[in-house]
Amino acid sequence: MIALGLLAGAAGTAALDMVSYADMLGRGRAASDLPATVVAKLADRIGLVSLATGADETTRNRRSAIGSLLGYGVGIGAGVAYAAVRPSVRAWLPWPIAGAILGAATLVASEGSATALGATDWRTWTATEWIADVVPRTAYGLVVAWMVEYLSDLDDETIALRDRRTAHDRDAAHSVIDEERVI
Repeated sequence: MIALGLLAGAAGTAALDMVSYADMLGRGRAASDLPATVVAKLADRIGLVSLATGADETTRNRRSAIGSLLGYGVGIGAGVAYAAVRPSVRAWLPWPIAGAILGAATLVASEGSATALGATDWRTWTATEWIADVVPRTAYGLVVAWMVEYLSDLDDETIALRDRRTAHDRDAAHSVIDEERVI
């Protein structure tokens, strides 16, 4: 399940990035500085003063990079968690709904953490800002859910194929042994 979750989480994170970059292209907007702000707030809380307060370009770039890496960690980690949970709900929860729930959960976890740190305030967001966050998160969740579903089906097919081959090989081996006994 871990490998499945890693692959699905990486694919979902790539989808989130692509949707976000398409939005940036379409609206001509810059990348969000929220991840870097979250890093500054976290750095301040754990006493990394130079990372929290440094105004030079190198420090700003480091905050931005750490923010991006944290985003990848959340995306891939949530993919692993989803892949672990999915078998227990697969029978009654269709993957598109599960994907939408996953996208919403990652939004709440990430943006909720940013809100708790004082890096943002959801109450001040415009409809456009909400859409710019909800749409990529939904894409993330749907891609992760689809990947887990698709790769799980492939795995089931692979197991069935292996079992058929094993049975065929066993039958063939018994046939050869039976022929040798006759000779």
